[in-house]
Amino acid sequence: MDFLSPDTVMDITNIRAALIRMEDTIVFNLIERAKFPRQPSSYENGGIRIPGFDGSFVDWILREEEIVHAKVRRYQSPDEVPFFPDDLPEPILPPISYPPVLFPHPNKVSVNDRIKAFYVNDIVPSVCADGEQKENLGSSSLCDVECLRSLSRRIHFGRFVAESKFRMEREEITALIKAKDRAGLEAAITNSAVEKQVLARLKKKAETYGIDPNLLSSPSNQKVDADAVVAIYENWVIPLTKEVEVEYLLHRLDREE
Repeated sequence: MDFLSPDTVMDITNIRAALIRMEDTIVFNLIERAKFPRQPSSYENGGIRIPGFDGSFVDWILREEEIVHAKVRRYQSPDEVPFFPDDLPEPILPPISYPPVLFPHPNKVSVNDRIKAFYVNDIVPSVCADGEQKENLGSSSLCDVECLRSLSRRIHFGRFVAESKFRMEREEITALIKAKDRAGLEAAITNSAVEKQVLARLKKKAETYGIDPNLLSSPSNQKVDADAVVAIYENWVIPLTKEVEVEYLLHRLDREE
């Protein structure tokens, strides 16, 4: 997949390959985060005092990293959706003129606030032990940022799935869009058989990546709960991705009309 070559981006085989690769990134990031306890103070606004900043410690790290990454063009890429878009500077590198692939949504689809909420309230408790290690607050929060970023990229990649689906089934999807039929659009983009395959593959990946190869006969040595990883996708990643896809499609005809 090359974002300078639109045909490769809309190729459904390439989209599926990218989504499968993102599973690896998410599983490995969760394994890294599971090394540390929950660290509740890192998610509390003012839990760790930061001069001139009222948010949480994780928010501060995430914002500061996005500022640095914006300077080297990260958020010019069509597949990136920042958590702090209003705080980003212009790049110091020359801009890249990406050919248009996605339809220019009037309000760029973003569910990052919800991703952050379910990550803190549901994901972290499901993969991390209770407690806090003050000496590791920096390390655990850096892992949080990597988890949030990989989850966001995976979920918002649904825009490319939706655009590809629209181009393949334009007549059917157009009728649903004009009827503002959210339920019909969700049904049109849902492939239950593929979802089952994704969940089964995730479980196997979490079980395989999360254990020392020399200890394969000892499930108690798992570095991350494989069932928790599956639940994260089943309860949050897949449903939110569908919401992104439906919201994208609902505005797909705006300028054409």
